[in-house]
Parts: sequence; structure tokens; C-alpha cells
Amino acid sequence: MAQLRTSPPSPQATELRRWQLSSPADLSGLRASLHQALTGEELLAGGKLDEVPELVALVATELATNALRHGIPPTIVRLLVTEDRFILDVADHDLSTIPDLAHTRPMGAGGRGLQIAEAVSLDVGWYATDRTKNIWAAFPRS
Repeated sequence: MAQLRTSPPSPQATELRRWQLSSPADLSGLRASLHQALTGEELLAGGKLDEVPELVALVATELATNALRHGIPPTIVRLLVTEDRFILDVADHDLSTIPDLAHTRPMGAGGRGLQIAEAVSLDVGWYATDRTKNIWAAFPRS
């Protein structure tokens, strides 16, 4: 079992937006809402995202799905910002497990969300608070 490094995101990060998800049905609005938070523009039905918003939305969906499936609700998704990065932080309330990169699962067996996050983001890590387990991924702001 491979593990992510333990590290909180940058302490200089400030919160731009927060979502609370209690079921997979809540994921459908997350993508459009993320786009608006990242670009200031509404995503029209059938619209496509630019590269960075698309990657943030992909990772948000993957990590939130993992948290909803394997964690304890509610799942908290936060979009943070620093001078040069967007940081996506996804938390669940299950402190009994640690993130698993699942390198040994066969293709098609699921559980690749963390690997996707590592592949498309600048940096990935995880940390725990007294109530949540958080996984974060950083993306370029430009």
C-alpha cells in the first residue's frame, strides 16, 4: 500500500468557496459551481471548461466520490487560493483510515482518484484535523 505524503496545504492559502456534499447526487452541481468559482463565469449546459478548471473539476469529482463512498459524511470540498495556485481540499470525517494510492488494483477496478490527482496536479498531500481527514491537490493559477 503506497501512501501520500502527510502535509497540509500552504498556510498562506485563503478559502474562496466551500461546498458540503452528503450524497453522490450532490456531485452534479459541483462541476458548474467550481467553474464559476474559478473563472467568475457561469458554465452553460454542455459547455466545456478550460484546462485548469477542467482538471480541478476532475480531481474534485474523483476525491469527493472517494470521500462519499469510503468516508463518513458530510464531505467538505474547499477551493483555496494562494498567489500562484488554486488548492482543492476534500475532507471526510473518517479518521480511522489513511489515503491509499491503490497502485496494486487492476485497471477498471476503481480507486484511481488519488493517482489521477497526482498525475494532473502540481502537488498532492493529506492531513488530519481533530475531526476530518483531508486530501488536497494544487493547480496553477494561470
